[in-house]
Amino acid sequence: MLLVLRLIFARQGIFMKDTQALKDFLSTPRTIVITTHANPDADALGSSLGLEHFLVSQGHTVQTIIPNSFPDFLEWMPGLHEVIDFEAKPEIAKKKITASEVVFCLDFSAFSRVRGMSECLSTYQAQIALVDHHLNPAIKPHFNFWNDKAAATSELVYDLIEDLDKKEQITPAIADCLYAGIMTDTGSFKHPSTSAKIHRTVAELISLGANVNKVSRLIYDTNSLNRLRFLGYALAEKLQVNSKFQVAHFVIREQDVKQFDLKKGDTEGLVNYALSIRGVVVAAIIIERDNEIKMSFRSVGDVAVNDFAEKFFEGGGHKNAAGGTSSLDIESTERKFNDLISQNILNTKIS
Repeated sequence: MLLVLRLIFARQGIFMKDTQALKDFLSTPRTIVITTHANPDADALGSSLGLEHFLVSQGHTVQTIIPNSFPDFLEWMPGLHEVIDFEAKPEIAKKKITASEVVFCLDFSAFSRVRGMSECLSTYQAQIALVDHHLNPAIKPHFNFWNDKAAATSELVYDLIEDLDKKEQITPAIADCLYAGIMTDTGSFKHPSTSAKIHRTVAELISLGANVNKVSRLIYDTNSLNRLRFLGYALAEKLQVNSKFQVAHFVIREQDVKQFDLKKGDTEGLVNYALSIRGVVVAAIIIERDNEIKMSFRSVGDVAVNDFAEKFFEGGGHKNAAGGTSSLDIESTERKFNDLISQNILNTKIS
């Protein structure tokens, strides 16, 4: 019956908190794995590492495992270099998962988001704890901390620690990790998800030692020369604007990636430049890299790019920020995207 209620509440967007059950479970030392989605961003890593440091301080044995590598601009995060990359060390990662008593799934709501780890996790026999803010969760956890109204998973980790009556045990390292996740997932506090509660949470993290100047500088102001040159090139040569339908997009080909020797994360934020154009309400980036076509979508107002990504590009996400993939080549993908825009599938005209 409880599982049925959880599923009903999940569909309705009601936040289910299994705080007492988790508190009881964690009352004795446990062997824990924390994992997050593929191509982890600052919220994925910040929430994971923040939770890891907290659980370790409570006497638990904890290992964070990520599906693949992380971008260089996040390498400052405390404990990141002890994280196991499943893609690089699958056998070691599988043994850690098998030996654990609970796996915390952070910042993703379906096992398809963890690439090669999906089979291992979907057949996992022990406990699952879900801490996430994405729509329509497909994971059926034993401990549920899901809320699609939350601005970031790092916010939910803070809430969880507070609910466990352990807020005073948040160290500066934990505070930095959680602040990084909240800052980036709110677009530096510009997205509609930025609530009064978010500002109160951030104020608490600052009082607990978060160094907001350091975190902001390390994430936004540590560009490589190649990345800056690429940004100039992309804005000058790759940006396309469809004024009629208020849409702008970039197409980045494999040869562009190689020309500028782009590292993971170097295209992060590019799509936001397109969205910043006056009159544009939808922006997209189509990237060809490592024999894959990845897509990111951003929007403003009531234009729901998550539905668009899910229906046409095997993706999903949030209403104003989503991602997808394409099995077509890059020319066909761009053509499909432009055809959909010309049909005004997104109803982009905002009066």
